[in-house]
Amino acid sequence: MIDIHTHLLPGVDDGSPSIQASVPVLERFGRDGVKVLVCTPHLRATDAARAPVDRYLKILAGLVAKAPAKPELELGWEIMLDAPGMDLRAPALHLAGSYAALVEFPRMNVPPGAAHELLRIRMSGVIPVLAHPERYHGATIDQVYEWRNVGAVVQMDAIMIFGTTAPCKLARQMLEDGLVDCIASDNHGDARSLPSARDWLVELGAEEQARLLTETNAQRLLAGEPLIPVAPVPHAEPGMLRRLRQLLFGRK
Repeated sequence: MIDIHTHLLPGVDDGSPSIQASVPVLERFGRDGVKVLVCTPHLRATDAARAPVDRYLKILAGLVAKAPAKPELELGWEIMLDAPGMDLRAPALHLAGSYAALVEFPRMNVPPGAAHELLRIRMSGVIPVLAHPERYHGATIDQVYEWRNVGAVVQMDAIMIFGTTAPCKLARQMLEDGLVDCIASDNHGDARSLPSARDWLVELGAEEQARLLTETNAQRLLAGEPLIPVAPVPHAEPGMLRRLRQLLFGRK
């Protein structure tokens, strides 16, 4: 598996507070089969030209020294689109030096002109990877279709598969409509897990979708290769959801 959205770079944002907190998570991810992990600290688009790349690379090197085994660690950013028209073309702003930049909307709301801004980024030669569209207040399935149509890659948070809130229901609808390109943990030094989403999909009988969503498309994204469309995931009835939660988490 490849995890393209995490906040495990210690002490730089609202994620992991220390190397001591990050290392056990990395060790767990390694045991669970995560081979590559991109650390994506928060960055405002208006600060992109001043991104502390060298400082964060040194912090990343210190983390690698403490956790030398798998997963392999790379640097990226989660860039908040706090103003339109910002230049995101510098490779140092992208996921592991690829052509793809992980972006999010400000204040967890869908801003006016969201699709236009995603299109502008795509036309600049950068692939916008939209983080967790299911979590933005008031986001709709029609908007997700629109964002994909203008060239955005859709990244869903793994934990959103399992809940019963409106955002979680939107996340599952996105999967059922084939609108998700990859799943990431968005781990902040906590229990959030990419393998949990893979196992959930496998239990649904969606083994091929699980592979594409947690490994293949992320690998192709980082390599600058076209993504493979993901087939719709079977609908999980409420009773099945409860059984899957018990199976994966030992609770109802």
